[in-house]
Amino acid sequence: MSCKKDAIISSSSAKLNFSADSVLFDTVFTTIGSTTKIFMIYNPFKQSIVISKAYLATGSASQFRINIDGSSGPALQNIEILPKDSMFVFVQVTVNPTGINSPLLIKDSIIFETNGNRQYIMLTAIGQDVYLHKPTVFPTDGSHPYSYINCNTAWTNDKPHLIFGYAVVNSNNVLTMNEGTTVYLNTGAILEVYKGGSLVINGSKGKEVTFQGARLESDYSKIPGQWGKIWLTPGSKNNVINWAIIKNGSIGVEADSAGFSGNPLLVLTNTIIKGMTSAAVYAVGSHIRSYNCVYANCGQYVAALVNGGNYNFQQCTFANYWSQSVRNTSLLYINNYYQSGGTTITNSLDSAFFGNSIIYGTLSDEISLDRSGAGTFNYNLENCLVKTTLNMSNDGVHYNNVFVNGDPLFVNTSNDDYELQASSPCIDKGYTTVINKDLNDKDRPNPSTSIPDLGAYEYY
Repeated sequence: MSCKKDAIISSSSAKLNFSADSVLFDTVFTTIGSTTKIFMIYNPFKQSIVISKAYLATGSASQFRINIDGSSGPALQNIEILPKDSMFVFVQVTVNPTGINSPLLIKDSIIFETNGNRQYIMLTAIGQDVYLHKPTVFPTDGSHPYSYINCNTAWTNDKPHLIFGYAVVNSNNVLTMNEGTTVYLNTGAILEVYKGGSLVINGSKGKEVTFQGARLESDYSKIPGQWGKIWLTPGSKNNVINWAIIKNGSIGVEADSAGFSGNPLLVLTNTIIKGMTSAAVYAVGSHIRSYNCVYANCGQYVAALVNGGNYNFQQCTFANYWSQSVRNTSLLYINNYYQSGGTTITNSLDSAFFGNSIIYGTLSDEISLDRSGAGTFNYNLENCLVKTTLNMSNDGVHYNNVFVNGDPLFVNTSNDDYELQASSPCIDKGYTTVINKDLNDKDRPNPSTSIPDLGAYEYY
C-alpha cells in the first residue's frame, strides 16, 4: 500500500488555486528583458491533480515567457501537482521595438486547462521604446566597456535614454540634454565627460532632466546604488546642470580636479540629488558654483569636498536622514589634502562658501572640517543653519550669522520634502541675494517681506 500511487482527481469541480489572478510588469524597455515575476499554483485537494495543458494565449508570438516547475515553453502539457502541494510559475517579458515613442500596453494570459476547466492568469506589461546606449568598445586590459559620444549632440525627451556600461562624452564634444529628458542607467552604468568635453543639462521647472536606475518596479523607487555616477573627469569644462533630478545611484555627481582659475568646472542649479550610497556631490580639487539645490539622504556624505578647491553654495539645502544603514560620517566633509603612497599631499582650499543654506541631519555633528598642515584652508558660512558641536560664534572670517542646532522643521523628511513649515527658524533669516527665484520657481524673497529664507525653498 505504501508504494501505491495516489489517485488523480478528475472531477470537473476540482480547480486550481493561484496566489494571484494577474501579473503586472512596470515599464519594460524594448529589447531588454524584464525582471522575473513569480506566482504559485496550489493543489488544495488530498489527491494529485493534472494540468492537461498550460499555455500562453497568443502562443509562440507572445512577448511573454513562462516557466513552470523548471519547464519552459509557450505551451506545457501533463503537469502533475501532488496532494496539498504547489508549484512556482516564473514569468518574463521582452518587448519588441514598436517605433512608437509613447508607452504601449501589452497584454496576454496564461490558460490552465484542468479536468475540462479553463482558468486564466492575466499578464500585462507597459512597453517603452528607448534610445539605447550600449558599449561598442571592449578593452582587453580589463577596463570598463564603453561607448563614445563623438560629436556635439542633444538628447531629447521624445523617449527615454538607457545607458549600459560607460557612455563617454569625448574630447571637444558637448552633450546637451533638453528639458524633460529621462535617463535610465543600468547597474554600474556611468555617464562620463572626458577631458575637453562638456555636459549641458537644460531642464526647467516641471520638465526636469531625470537620472535614475533602470529598475522601474515600485519597490525600487527609493533603493540607492542602482547605477554609478555622473563623472566630470579632470579637464572637462563648462559643465552645466540646471533643473535636474538625480537619484538612487552611488555618487550623484563626481567633479574631479580642474584648477581654480577661469570658469567653474560645474555650475549646478535648481537641482535635487538624493538617495546615493556614497555622496550626492563628490568634488576633488574642483571648482563648483551652486544655488537652489537640495542634496539629501546619502549613505556617507551629502557633499564631500576633498583635496582643496573653490566652491560657492548659496540657497542650498543639505539634509541627511539616511535610514538604509548606520551612518557615521558628517553630511558635509571638507579637506585640503590627499594620501599618496603613505604621504600626505596638501592642496589649496581657496574658498568654500556657504550662504543662506541649511546643513542639517540626524547626527550630532553634520559638518567636518579636516585641515592638513599649514595649507590654505579658506571657508566661510554666512546666514546658515547648521547641526554641529563646533563653536561657530561670529568671527568675521569663518562664521557670520550662523544659527546652530535649531530644527529647520522640514515638511516631511521621510517623503523627501524639504520645504519649510510655517514655524521654521529658517524663515526670514537670509541676507539679500540676487538669486531671485527658489526651487519652486517662486519669487525670492516672499513678496510680503524683504528677507530671504534659508535653503532652497521660500515659505509662502
